[in-house]
Amino acid sequence: MPAPLAKSAKLRRIQWMAVTFLTVAGFVNYIDRSALSIANSSIREEMALTPTEMGLLLSAFSLAYAFSQLPVGALIDRLGNRLVLGAGICFWSVAQLMCGMVNSFSQFMLARTVLGIGESPLFPAGAKVVSEWFTVRERGGPTGMFIASSCIAPCLAPPLLTAIMLAFGWRWMFVFTGIAGLLVGIGWYACYRNRNESSLQQSDVQHLAQHEELEQSSAKMTWREWRRLFAHRTTWGMLLGFAGVIYMVWLYLTWLPSYLEHDRGLSVAHAGWVVAIPYVFGALGMISAGQIADYLSRRNLPVITSRKWTVCIGLLGGALATVPAAYTPDLVWAMVLISIAMFFINLASAACWTMVSVIAPKRKVASVGSIQNFGGYLGGSFAPIITGWVVQTTGTYEGALVASGVIAVLGALAYALLVKEPIPALDQADRFSPSVAEHHS
Repeated sequence: MPAPLAKSAKLRRIQWMAVTFLTVAGFVNYIDRSALSIANSSIREEMALTPTEMGLLLSAFSLAYAFSQLPVGALIDRLGNRLVLGAGICFWSVAQLMCGMVNSFSQFMLARTVLGIGESPLFPAGAKVVSEWFTVRERGGPTGMFIASSCIAPCLAPPLLTAIMLAFGWRWMFVFTGIAGLLVGIGWYACYRNRNESSLQQSDVQHLAQHEELEQSSAKMTWREWRRLFAHRTTWGMLLGFAGVIYMVWLYLTWLPSYLEHDRGLSVAHAGWVVAIPYVFGALGMISAGQIADYLSRRNLPVITSRKWTVCIGLLGGALATVPAAYTPDLVWAMVLISIAMFFINLASAACWTMVSVIAPKRKVASVGSIQNFGGYLGGSFAPIITGWVVQTTGTYEGALVASGVIAVLGALAYALLVKEPIPALDQADRFSPSVAEHHS
C-alpha cells in the first residue's frame, strides 16, 4: 500500500481555521435557539402572552428552519460556503438582535421566523466545507467536532443566558447574543475562502483527492439535478432516518425539564442543572461518531458502510435506553439511561452528517445535507406536539418516551434498507441531456 500523502502547513491551517469557525458558529447558533426558552417566563409576563402564543413562537423557528433547508442546500452548492454561510450568520444574528426590540406578538413571530431561515445554512455548509478540505477517510473527526456544538451549547446556555438576563434583562440577552453572531459572520466572510478560490500546492491537491470514489466536477449544481436527488433511494433513506434521529433529539430538548419536574418531582432549580448531564454525554457521542467512522474506514471497511452502521447502532442504542428509562422508578437510573440514550442518539446524528460528506459528490453535498436536515426537522417538529398530546391524555410521559423509541427503530430500518449506494455525480438520465452535459464537458 502506498504511503499516505502528507499535507502542508498551509492546508492544516485552512482546515483547522474552518473547523474552529464552524464550531463557534454552531455554538452561537444553539445559544440563539435556546434564548427564548430561557426567558420564557419573563417574556410571557412582560408581553402578556398566553401559553398557546408562546408555543407558536417556539414552533415558528423549527418550521421555518425545516422548509428553508430545501432551497438553501442548492444555493450553497451554486454560490459557495463563504457567501451563503456568511450571509446566513449575519441574517440570523440581526433577527436575534431584533428579538430584543420587539413590542408585539406579531413582531416576535416575524423575528423568530427570520431566525429559522437565517440559521438554515449552517449544517449543510459545514458538511460541504468538510468535504472540500478533508480527505474521505478523515472527514468524520472534524464533522463530529463542529456538530458537537449542538450539544455543548444547550449544556452551557442555561447558566450563561440566565446570568445575562438577571444582570441586564431579557431584551439585552437577545441583543448581546445577536452582536456576538454578527462578529462571527463578519469574521467567517473575511477569513474563509472556498476551495475554488484558494491556491494550493500540487501535493495538497493530490492529498485531498485520496480515496475519492465519486466522479468530481467543478460545474455548478443545477436545479434539475437538485430535483433528481429525490429519485434516489439513498436520499429517502437519509431523509427518513434523520427524522428518527431529530424526533428523539427534540423530544429531550423540548420536554426533558418538564419531565423531570412532572414525573420525577424535581424543582425548577434542580431540573435546570440535572438537564445539563445528558447533554455532556450527547457531546461525547457526537465527537465519538466521527472517530469511530474514521477508524472503521481506516480498517478497510467501505466509508459508506462505516457511517451507515454507526447511524443504525446510534438509533437502536437510543431506543433501547429510552424505553426502560420511561418505566424505572429510580431517578438516578432514569438519568443514567437518558444519558446513555443521549450518547447514542447524538452518535447517530453526527454519523448522519459524516455520511453526507462521503456519499455525494462535493458539488451536491450541501443539497443532500439540506434535504436530510429538512426530513429531520420536519419530523422533529412533531415531537413536542405528540408528546404534549400524550401527556395531556395519559397524565404521564411514559407513552411519549416509548413512542420516540419506536420512531428511532423505524429510522434505523430506513437507513439500513435504503442507504446502500452513493449518489452519482451525473444521473443516467442526464448523461444524454445536452444542457446538463455541457456543464461536465
